Amino acid sequence: MNVLARLLPRRSTRPGADTDPGLGLQAAAEWLARAQDATGAGGVSAYYDVAKRRWAAAYPETTGYIIPTFFRYADFSGDHEYRERAVRMAVWESGIQLPEGGVRAGTLDADKAVPTIFNTGQVLFGWLAAWQRTRDARFRDSLVRAADWLLAAQEPDGAWRRFASPFAAHTLNTYNTRVAFGLAEAGRDLGEPRYVDAAVRNVQWALTQMHGNGWLENNDLEDNRRPLTHTIAYAARGILEVGLIASNSGFVDAAARIARAVAGTQRRDGALPGRLDAEWRPACRWTCVTGNVQMAIVWQRLAAETGDRSWLPAADRAIRFSLSVQDPSARDPGVRGGMPGSHPRSGGYMTNRYPNWAAKFFMDAVMLQLERSQRHA
Repeated sequence: MNVLARLLPRRSTRPGADTDPGLGLQAAAEWLARAQDATGAGGVSAYYDVAKRRWAAAYPETTGYIIPTFFRYADFSGDHEYRERAVRMAVWESGIQLPEGGVRAGTLDADKAVPTIFNTGQVLFGWLAAWQRTRDARFRDSLVRAADWLLAAQEPDGAWRRFASPFAAHTLNTYNTRVAFGLAEAGRDLGEPRYVDAAVRNVQWALTQMHGNGWLENNDLEDNRRPLTHTIAYAARGILEVGLIASNSGFVDAAARIARAVAGTQRRDGALPGRLDAEWRPACRWTCVTGNVQMAIVWQRLAAETGDRSWLPAADRAIRFSLSVQDPSARDPGVRGGMPGSHPRSGGYMTNRYPNWAAKFFMDAVMLQLERSQRHA
């Protein structure tokens, strides 16, 4: 039983009801555990396809950043099974790391095993967390080899132009600040200033792509004219966290500019438009559930680091909306506790699928919220 769930009253578990965040958190953790078990290995299935009633193959990129979430949830809930699962994920990631140090694009059943910048940056989070928790040298070795590969691939201006994902439409991405975030965390923990310096250079480059209103060029998987809130949140979080690690207030201010603009698009029910144009206008009718919870994390981090609690209502509304689209009692185990890619499920992002990263970021957002509740209880 989740420890902090007791702080909040339990409510109905019907989908669409005002569900207890602690219960929703537990349901998402159990869904991710099923997604891991579905692959028959240590990695986590990329998504559950509702129409086909089928789990996808394991996804190295997102398995990497689920690792710290499971370590944290193990502490949070007292359920040590999740620590064991996190270690299994990290072992699996080290076992499939490419010889040059990078992490492959796509799922494990992709036709070619080619390294890509973004995926490598996301697995840094997992290897770092596993090294911190276990002190197993294999995780540190994987972390250093991956970070060194990223540095070797970086251009002098801080951008990454090589080793783009073959599954994305663009080779140049400002959401690679999420890679910079991983490098900065690794540099801080390992005492390697060159990793932090590389992260700072990438954010500096990304900010050359920023409009005066905070909107970023080159910030989508497919359509840079109207990026997903998912990739907007990736970019904002990366800029924020690198700014905090490097003590660069300009980066923090830039992240806040993005976060404030996105908050201005939030609907009364807490959802965000799934895509936003260069004037921060809604560019679709559906919402990207992953983007909602990622922005809830950004808003909560800004509140925690700046002391400005005016960020919190938007975060709480986004979490409440996300709970309303989670079904913790569905008969289909691929749906029960998971988070859809879009709402409605027929929307334009991960249509009729439940991606593992939506559940991961949902867990992170809810744990931040419940920790706040504990501090102010």
